[in-house]
Amino acid sequence: MARRSVLFSPGDQPDLMRKAPGSGADAVVLDLEDAVAPSQKPTAREAIHEVLTDPEFDPDCSVWVRVNPPGTVVDADVTTALADSTAVDAVMVPKVGDAAGLERVVDLLDEHGVDVPVIALIESAAGVLHAQEIAAADRVEAVAIGAEDLAADIGATRTEEGVEVLHAREQIVLAAAAAGIDALDTIHVDVDDAEGLESAAEFTVQLGFDGKMAIHPAQVPIINDAFTPSEERIDWAERVLAARDEADAEGRGVFRVDDEMIDAPLIAQAEQILERARAAGKR
Repeated sequence: MARRSVLFSPGDQPDLMRKAPGSGADAVVLDLEDAVAPSQKPTAREAIHEVLTDPEFDPDCSVWVRVNPPGTVVDADVTTALADSTAVDAVMVPKVGDAAGLERVVDLLDEHGVDVPVIALIESAAGVLHAQEIAAADRVEAVAIGAEDLAADIGATRTEEGVEVLHAREQIVLAAAAAGIDALDTIHVDVDDAEGLESAAEFTVQLGFDGKMAIHPAQVPIINDAFTPSEERIDWAERVLAARDEADAEGRGVFRVDDEMIDAPLIAQAEQILERARAAGKR
């Protein structure tokens, strides 16, 4: 399942929620947390429930709901917004500080028959330090980092380079890789900065993330392009794996592609490129 781009849509704006899948995002998140004012949360719960139970709402992407943080009004989110819905593919839990808090939300989902995967959003120092146990928790299929809240939590100043959250981002990637799940990078706040987003998304790929979150539909194509391998890279990967199969059949442990000696790390890289290409529908 591709999770290149994850687009948030405010839960109190039904028209935007219905339009969000048309953005081309791999996943859309109907948001009950930061995008909704406290006074509007009851309205948002009802709006999300109405969208999710509408037979005409038939998106061709994954649909997630971001509930409120553990220990807050998440009970009302689950009992109202997610009631009787079969259209939810995952629940995103924000501000996860440890596995115990996340497990309480999972228990709540089970209690109400919401049997879907969980996306854990890490946005605090505690969450980063507990990233490995969070990533390994039951039902977690991806971990994401929220750099804005994290910076506020640790008293850091957000910079264009993002050095203040680089270590935390790397920790999220490591925790996800160790657990065998996806890692999702933080949002790009400036929705008008297409060039900056392109550069940021390319760096996100280099760090090892599997996708990036978005707050505006215009950001989705840029993010998708960054996480979709080029035809040149796909061609290289296919030739590497074909050469590997030929070498295995002939009992050779070493082989070359384009005058390059291919070893296990490069084979793994080729496999990842083809996996991403298939997820993006290019193979």
